[in-house]
Amino acid sequence: MDDSDDYRRLADRLADDIAAGRLKPGERLPPQRVFARRRGIAGSTAGRVYGELVRRGLVVGEVGRGTFVRAVPAALLGRALTEPATAAPVNLELNYPSAPGQAELLAPALAPLLRPDVLAEALLPAPADGTTAARNAAAGLLATPGWQPGPCQLLFTGNARQAMAATLASLVRPGGRLGVEPLTYPVVKEIAARLGITLVPLAADEDGPLPESVAAAHRTAPLSALYVQPTLHNPTSVTMSEERRRQLAGAATDLDIPVVEDRIWSFLADGDPLAVHAPRITHVIDGLSKRVAPGLTVGLAVVPAWRAEAVAAAIRSGGWSAGRFALEAAVRWIGDGTVARLVAAKRADAGRRQRIVEEELHGFAVRSDPRAYYAWWELPAPWRADTFTAAAAAHGIAVTPGPAFVVDPSRTPDAVRLGLASAAEPDLRRALWTLADLAGTAAGTRTGR
Repeated sequence: MDDSDDYRRLADRLADDIAAGRLKPGERLPPQRVFARRRGIAGSTAGRVYGELVRRGLVVGEVGRGTFVRAVPAALLGRALTEPATAAPVNLELNYPSAPGQAELLAPALAPLLRPDVLAEALLPAPADGTTAARNAAAGLLATPGWQPGPCQLLFTGNARQAMAATLASLVRPGGRLGVEPLTYPVVKEIAARLGITLVPLAADEDGPLPESVAAAHRTAPLSALYVQPTLHNPTSVTMSEERRRQLAGAATDLDIPVVEDRIWSFLADGDPLAVHAPRITHVIDGLSKRVAPGLTVGLAVVPAWRAEAVAAAIRSGGWSAGRFALEAAVRWIGDGTVARLVAAKRADAGRRQRIVEEELHGFAVRSDPRAYYAWWELPAPWRADTFTAAAAAHGIAVTPGPAFVVDPSRTPDAVRLGLASAAEPDLRRALWTLADLAGTAAGTRTGR
């Protein structure tokens, strides 16, 4: 058995222990050197085991504190840290919005695709640049009042994560540096680790990354690209001002640093992308999983025309091309107005859920936006992210600990992200009520509710 098999099998055993409840939410794993000694393996292998568990989302590591079992498996199985959950589990980690009657809206456009003659065409492979109809439909879907992508700029993948991976792979060589916000999308951390990319956290304020921090980081060692979420940043919900967008785009343009702009949640908010200010260097990533549904989706990359072939080559080499059936379905959903109706419904839904957050977490330090499907909760003392996540799991509620979003492991916020989209509204209200009571009672600010 080679080292690759060895560390994966050890990770599988620990994963089984977590799933079976032998390792419970919030339980601390032994230090890696202790784990290595007990198992008779090299320290480097122990590091790979723990890294694999982090990648699977089963544990979270905090510098100076250790590695702790996360809540997801326990929450899904209804296990508790100190007491059994009193109601069905509520997962506030998953975040896939669904509009009422969504399936009924989507079904009619799929019916014509099931005709044998049409289906035969839809089952053919699709190139990275899709079809003419898909390019035209996607260009219209993504257009904003101040921005109209050209159909020749559109590339397609199976989902937005693949579009992100292909774009980053085309821009940053292994060992290269990618400038990111201090709190960033966890999947980008995972992609960077797989591609051998070093993430460089940029200094930021309440309006997003500081333009001068880009220049400072670039002086230390050249940055190959920037990755930013200017609209409804996940997890904080911050939307950059137009002035900051211009400044950031100007700094990147002056230094000739390509920008990867994540627009996954932008359908919930009006406004132009950062690409308006730096069209030659900005690569826009979007998709249909949040707008439409996660089960049949398409990833979208709008790239500068001169870089289209480089990104397309990365899509082909990664095997990330979109399925032709999904492209055909997307063209129909966009063309018949289904996507527009779903977006309108989900905007209204997000607003209702944010009002529930405001009511149930009133008085706590919660950062969010009335249009967003998530909230960033800065926990009251003495709570830490790991202990609160475990305590929430004990009550049958899964939340995402703040360290999952952190780039600099030495700066771990005592905060959690609440995903608001997936739970039914009554379950969301009940979960937030429970979490507020848990946090407030332990912090000495409440006596129960």
